[in-house]
Amino acid sequence: QGRAQKYIVKNYFYYYLFKFSAALGEEVFYITFLPFTYWNIDPSVSRRMIIVWSVVMYIGQVSKDILKWPRPLSPPVVKLEMRTVAEYGMPSTHAMAATAISFSFLMATMNQYKYPFELGLVAAFVFSMLVCLSRLYMGMHTVLDVIGGALISAVLLVLLYPAWDVIDHLLLTSPFCPLLSIVVPLVLCYNYPKLDFYSPTRGDTTTILGAGAGATVGFWLNNQYAAPAYTSENFQLGIPLITSKIVVVALARFFVGIFVVLLTRELMKSMVLGMLGYRYKFPIGDREARRRLEVEVPYKFITYSSVGFSATVVVPLLHELLGLM
Repeated sequence: QGRAQKYIVKNYFYYYLFKFSAALGEEVFYITFLPFTYWNIDPSVSRRMIIVWSVVMYIGQVSKDILKWPRPLSPPVVKLEMRTVAEYGMPSTHAMAATAISFSFLMATMNQYKYPFELGLVAAFVFSMLVCLSRLYMGMHTVLDVIGGALISAVLLVLLYPAWDVIDHLLLTSPFCPLLSIVVPLVLCYNYPKLDFYSPTRGDTTTILGAGAGATVGFWLNNQYAAPAYTSENFQLGIPLITSKIVVVALARFFVGIFVVLLTRELMKSMVLGMLGYRYKFPIGDREARRRLEVEVPYKFITYSSVGFSATVVVPLLHELLGLM
């Protein structure tokens, strides 16, 4: 089951379209789009998206391992991905993430920026639909998995939306925020549902909660010591005229930020794995050892909380130092 299947591509347009669409529900997208939103669009929008993303993904991942619905049988289905093949199917967390990110972005910006609401709605729908269809094309989910994921995400969005401002205010101002932002996700990761076999769901969940935790601590620190978010109106009445200078500065912020984020991830991976390897007496390359609870959770959590913290605190300081603010 872990071996790649042979297949013939008959339509390269669909093949590359859905390969790309599938990547919109994976780490490569999260680690670029969410920080880009924070650096170049609006920190308040980014904060709300990260809250929703963390909650939705945790519930989705745990639901998979509680329900234990299998992925589509192969054959007859050809699976074009191997990394997540050991995971259960229902609900599709790609569908959940795509729905949560696209529609939370719409909901967070529609009252702050002047743009045609219909255009935003169509964009959110097309984005989430492409990711959902990619899961069917890649052979990773049934139609029911995808519909279930999108519906669960929609329900969670409806439930979370009325409390957004309250949650955001508490996360920025409560003195207990840094402690709770670290302790609660760690407790959830260490008490993740146990399976009879190894699945990447626990590691992926720890990655997401770790990144969210690091970012939340960063938000709190910025509010305490940099620019408080609640000292004045945070609404921006209209999208500024996009000029070549704005585009150049935005791209510079993005590339500087992504370099720092990726460098942080690689350095922390090596350092944390080295420390855990020394503590538990295993070589860094030992994949089985890295899957153990006492290794996987701290390794993923520390690494990605450092990434979240770096993206929200270190990168903006560097932007200011380089005159990119």
